[in-house]
Amino acid sequence: MIVEFIPRAVVQGIPLLFGSTGEIITEKSGHLNLGIPGIMYVGAISGVIGAFFYEQSTPNVQPFLAVLIPLLCSVLGSFLMGLIYSFLTVTLRANQNVTGLALTTFGVGIGNFFGGSLIKLTNSEVPSIVLSATSRCFKQTLPFADKLGVFGELFFSYSFLAYAAILIAFIAAYILKKTRVGLNLRAVGENPATADAAGINVGRYKYAATCIGSVIAGLGGLYYIMDYACGVWSNDGFGDRGWLAIALVIFAIWKPDFGIIGSFLFGALYLLYNIVYTYMKIGFIEQEIFKMAPYVVTILVLIAISMRRKREFQPPAALGLPYFREER
Repeated sequence: MIVEFIPRAVVQGIPLLFGSTGEIITEKSGHLNLGIPGIMYVGAISGVIGAFFYEQSTPNVQPFLAVLIPLLCSVLGSFLMGLIYSFLTVTLRANQNVTGLALTTFGVGIGNFFGGSLIKLTNSEVPSIVLSATSRCFKQTLPFADKLGVFGELFFSYSFLAYAAILIAFIAAYILKKTRVGLNLRAVGENPATADAAGINVGRYKYAATCIGSVIAGLGGLYYIMDYACGVWSNDGFGDRGWLAIALVIFAIWKPDFGIIGSFLFGALYLLYNIVYTYMKIGFIEQEIFKMAPYVVTILVLIAISMRRKREFQPPAALGLPYFREER
C-alpha cells in the first residue's frame, strides 16, 4: 500500500509545487497573485491547444515536438497572464486582491471557452479531449526505473516535468538566498521605497518576478493534464489545485525548498480520503471531512507561525501593497 501510495502522492503534489514556487517568487516582490488558479488553467489549455493541433496535423507524432510544442504554448499563455496582472497591478496600481480574483475568473473562462471549442471540433460524444500520444511522450520515465524494484518505483518512476519542478524549486531557493538578484527582489518585497532609493528598479523586478512566477505556475497546469490526467482535458476538471498551491505558500513559509516537502505532504493529504475509504470503508460524510485535511493543516501552520512571530516565518512586509514612488 505504501509503495503504491507514495508515487501517487508525489504525482498529485507536483502541480502544487509548480504553483507554489511561482507564487512564492511573485510574493517575494510584494505582489499577492490570487490569479494563480486561473494562470494554471490557462497554462494547461494553452498546452492542450498546441498538442491538439500538432496531433491533428501529423499521423506520426515525434516525441521531441510533442513535448516542445505544448511546452512552449503553455509558457506563452501563462506568461501573457502574468503580463496582464503585472500591467494592472504595477503600472496601473490596481488592487491586487481584486485583480487576482478577476484573473482567476478570466483564466477559467478562457480555458472553458477554448476547451469547449476543441471538443466541438472533435465531434466527440464525451465532453472531453484525449491527447494520448502527447501524454505518452510527457509520461516517459527513466529507462532503468523498472530494473531497480521498489527503489526505482519510489524515486525514478516520474516524468521529466516532476524532476523539473523539484529542480526549479531548489534553484529558486538558491537565487533568493544566495544571489544579488534574490537580495534585490526580497528588498523590493520588504520595502520598495528603500529599494528604489538604493537604485533598484522596483517596477522591473515586480514585472519579472510576476511573469516568471506565472510561467512556472502554468507548467503545473500542463503537468496536471499531460501527466496526472493522462492527456484528458475536461472543462472545470482542474479542481481546487490552484487554491491549494496558494495555501502551500503559507505552509512553506515562503521558502521554495520547503515547498517540495509541503507539496508531497499536500498530495498525500489530498489522497487521504481515498485511501481511508478503500481500507476502512468509511461513509460519504467521513470522506468529505478527510478532504478538508490540506486546508486544516494550512490553518494550523498559519496559527503556529503567528504565535511564534519570527520574522523569517512572516510574509514580505509590503505584500499586497501598491507602490507609489511619489510618496517616497
